[in-house]
Amino acid sequence: MTDRATAGLAGALFLVGTLAGLVGLSLQESVAGDDWLRTAAAHPDRLATGVLLELALGVAVVGIAVVLYPVLRRRTERLAVGYLVARTLEGAVYVGGASAVLTLTTVSEEHAATGSEAFAAIGESLLAGRDWSGHAVLDVAVFPVGAVLLNAALLVGRLVPRWLAIWGLAGAAAYLLSGVLVTYGLEPLSTPQIVLEAPLGLQEIGLALWLIVKGFTPVAAPVAEPATDSLMEEMER
Repeated sequence: MTDRATAGLAGALFLVGTLAGLVGLSLQESVAGDDWLRTAAAHPDRLATGVLLELALGVAVVGIAVVLYPVLRRRTERLAVGYLVARTLEGAVYVGGASAVLTLTTVSEEHAATGSEAFAAIGESLLAGRDWSGHAVLDVAVFPVGAVLLNAALLVGRLVPRWLAIWGLAGAAAYLLSGVLVTYGLEPLSTPQIVLEAPLGLQEIGLALWLIVKGFTPVAAPVAEPATDSLMEEMER
């Protein structure tokens, strides 16, 4: 693939992943209220669609890293490998969350059939595990780390405008802060969390559109393997 085709495909995958993630999360959260067991049993198709979209998100994020790897590697191999690993871990988290939701579907059906409170307790545990992995672990240790690695590679490699990469780095820091606050008790999907996570989400959409329309910024020659001070020099410019 040419670099132009690579940029377009990566941008398309960013948009597909973003859309799948937003719609899938909306469908799953629509049955995760106070009476979620009865709602989930009444709308298994809604949960199933949410699961499929979450799996599509997992495939998209890994696909982005795989597609970008050859281009990033020519500029900075270490950051390229790190980004590939981070996105693969992110995909694994999505697969785990999807599995938990499918299990919740079975538990809700059993609870509706038997009325046993044991199924309610199991369901609450599964729901809590899904929420912690999706709103805390993912937002602290996985997603913002991948965003930092990607935007650092884009910045050092001069593959996109400097302002766009720096926006991504700042957005990743805010996203990480939101995950830490959720870990310490902030309500998931509350207004403060959404406000903190929005800048990185908007940057990813902007990056996707830039890659589709403009592609990578032409570079005369590959940039040498970056050290920490060279990254700081690029950011200061």
